[in-house]
Amino acid sequence: MVYNRQEMMKKLFAIIAILPLCTSCATILSGTTAKVTVSTSTGETARAQVDGETYYINGPTTVKVNRGFSNSTITAENDHSRGEVEVEKGFNPTSLGNILLGGVPGYVVDLATGAVTKPTQSSYVINMRPRLAKNEPTEKVEGLGVTVLEQMIVRWDVQSRPQGADIFWRVVSKTPEVKSTNNKYLMTTPYEATKALDIKGLTYETASNVRIILRCEKDGYMPQEKEFDVRMVLDQEEISAFFRLVKEE
Repeated sequence: MVYNRQEMMKKLFAIIAILPLCTSCATILSGTTAKVTVSTSTGETARAQVDGETYYINGPTTVKVNRGFSNSTITAENDHSRGEVEVEKGFNPTSLGNILLGGVPGYVVDLATGAVTKPTQSSYVINMRPRLAKNEPTEKVEGLGVTVLEQMIVRWDVQSRPQGADIFWRVVSKTPEVKSTNNKYLMTTPYEATKALDIKGLTYETASNVRIILRCEKDGYMPQEKEFDVRMVLDQEEISAFFRLVKEE
């Protein structure tokens, strides 16, 4: 069958007219990432990581964060300090254009790609904190003294928003060599220390069956807990946690 030029043009315009129904407005216009400006509180140079990408901060620096419903965390560190900041996500007004152009199918695409969200701020400052030496325990070790790992020194870094929350920790064990414990009070946030785990009877072999539970409490807010695999803690020599507290209704 042979088409004349006029018929071909009609078919071309028809295809162009239905393209918006098959695409996503926010995904096309905004993409699946967003740019934000980040700097350190001290103005020092640091290596930053966010959503699997690495950047070098030297003054205000533009980085990309993933869109989506989960917040992104930007971490930065150098030889003598480290810090982090959380990037909250909010509604992206561009996605409203899909209702006019793509209707429900296009909006579903935006939901799947996370294009319906964007960072709530365009710039962030990372609060840099001095690193703590790992070779000087700040507390006396009271373990049985029969295993080396009882005196293993790790860095504790526990933060919360808002600050001033009480931090407790306890040991949960599935092995008879290590006993579970009740909650022990650490301090209020921000809590930073270099100290021994002081878990009686702990060995690298039993560590995979031992958990550390951090609990964060503050009046007017719902308590939260985070769980840590002790073997991973031993490998990383660090316990780092951030609690975003939610007000009680």
